[in-house]
Amino acid sequence: MHPSTNPLKARVQNVNFFYGTNHVVKNVSMDIEQNKITALIGPSGCGKTTLLRCFNRMHDLTPATRYEGAITLYPDNTNLIGTSVDPIEIRMRVGMVFQKPNPFPKSIFENVVYGLRVRGEKNRALLEEQAEKALRGSALWNEVKDRLGKPAYDLSGGQQQRLCIARALAVEPEILLFDEPTSALDPIATRAIEELVAEIKQRVTILIVTHNMQQAQRISDSTAFMYLGNLIEFARTEDLFHRPQNKLTADYVSGQFG
Repeated sequence: MHPSTNPLKARVQNVNFFYGTNHVVKNVSMDIEQNKITALIGPSGCGKTTLLRCFNRMHDLTPATRYEGAITLYPDNTNLIGTSVDPIEIRMRVGMVFQKPNPFPKSIFENVVYGLRVRGEKNRALLEEQAEKALRGSALWNEVKDRLGKPAYDLSGGQQQRLCIARALAVEPEILLFDEPTSALDPIATRAIEELVAEIKQRVTILIVTHNMQQAQRISDSTAFMYLGNLIEFARTEDLFHRPQNKLTADYVSGQFG
C-alpha cells in the first residue's frame, strides 16, 4: 500500500487466490483510490488478471476456486470476496471490459441496455435515456445514434470495444475493470480507447491490466508490478517507472527482465 491523500474506493487486504491447489495470487495488499486509474503490470502468468477478476468474482464461474483475505469496497464496507455477498450484485457494482470486444448478437441499443434489462428495467424512456448517456460517455453516440437498431457486429473493432465500455457504463458501476482492452486493436483505435479511459475516470474508479508499459505510463495514476503471484512494488506511476525501489521492478520497466 502506498500512502494516499485521495479518498479510497477499495482496499485489498492479504488477498490470496487458489485454482484448486495452485496458489496464484499471494498475500496481496493495496489501496485503490477513488476516481483514479490503477494499472497492473507484470510478465504473463504473474497473477495480474487473476487479481483483477477477484474484484467482480469472475472466478466464481470456475469450479474449485478459493479466495482468502478481503477486498473492501467503500463507502459501505462490502467485502467483494466475502462468501455472504451475491456475485451478481457485485458485477453490477464492478463492471468489466475484456481483451477482445465481445458485443452480444443483438442491436447496438440492446447491447447497451442489456445490464439494465437484467435488472428488470422495462421503462423504454429510461432505457433510451441511459443508452444515450452511456454511448455519449464512451464517445460513440455521434457515430451510432442513427443506427441503434443495427447489429453491433456491423461496428469496427475499436467501435465494438467502445460499445462494450458503454454497456459497462450503462449500469453506473462504481469500479470498471479493463483486461488489456486494447491488445486486439490498432494504434489509432488504441489511442481512442486510452483517451476515453482517461476521461471516464471522472465518473468511475478504474483498474486496468496491461502488457503495454507505455500505456500504463500514459494513462494510470498508480501502478502495481506483480511477479509470480506477488505484489513486488506499488507506487505512483511516475515513481514506479522512474524511481523504482525494487531491483525486479527496475529490471522489468527497463526491459532487462528474464
